[in-house]
Amino acid sequence: MNSPEMQAFLKEREEQMAAAADQPRPDLATQRAGADSMARPAPEDVQVTSVDAGGVPGDWVVAPGADPGRRVLYLHGGGYVLLSALTHRRLAADISRESGCAVLVLDYRLAPEHPFPAAVDDALAAYRWILENGPDGASQATSTFIGGDSAGGGLTFATVINARDNNVPLPNAAFGISSWTDVSNTRPSRETRLGIDPLFTDPALLAAFQAQYMGEQDPKQPLASPLFGDLAGFPPVYLLVADHEVLLDDSLEFAERARAANVRATVSVEPGGIHFFPQMNPDLPESRAAILEIGAFLRGHG
Repeated sequence: MNSPEMQAFLKEREEQMAAAADQPRPDLATQRAGADSMARPAPEDVQVTSVDAGGVPGDWVVAPGADPGRRVLYLHGGGYVLLSALTHRRLAADISRESGCAVLVLDYRLAPEHPFPAAVDDALAAYRWILENGPDGASQATSTFIGGDSAGGGLTFATVINARDNNVPLPNAAFGISSWTDVSNTRPSRETRLGIDPLFTDPALLAAFQAQYMGEQDPKQPLASPLFGDLAGFPPVYLLVADHEVLLDDSLEFAERARAANVRATVSVEPGGIHFFPQMNPDLPESRAAILEIGAFLRGHG
């Protein structure tokens, strides 16, 4: 049963999406401006420091008491086209506070200006960098994690594949929130959840993101859609997903394939929730509970 706060939030989102349903899709600049309005600042007690992470800009977000040797590379969502490190500072701060880790939110290059594999290349470069650099400067990491939401969740698992295949030390664990692991958009939940997901009322939206990110390239290649990749040797993974979102199967099937590869995979399905709700509204009781789960997962793995 959703909390009263979640029920009110869902009603508000449904009304907003219904009002926009008959409007033409805005151009990319307008979409980005609207998406950037989701930016929420980090709390005043959280330190935010902009850095060059192996040639890629990003922000260290460090809550009081976080261990600078325990590091999370966080990859924001937005269909590989929208959003930024700025939009995700509050979420990163919440993760830092509950996990006790320093969190690097990466501003990887966006499509269509920088299509696949630009984001993949940037994420691996930044991951290599945090192995040897923390919020206090050059130092060896004591433990590392990779996580992200939506497209950033898919990019998280693509980065683990990329690191493994390039003989880069793997993270202690990885996590995804509402992960887009199938950029080919062939999972059944694209249709079964379309009528009840208030964020993806337009079935062409994910196809548009795919076209901008992939162009004519194969969307099923593992570094684009890690659902179709070899998951052997993966560290433990945690997947948070909402029951009402069109990306539901991206997490459920990824967990199944991970387990088939002898990977420890935990899935938490939020009943009645919607796509990346901890970012959409971090003050919901469900969002706070989800961040506590992620924090406990990270604390339990290094």
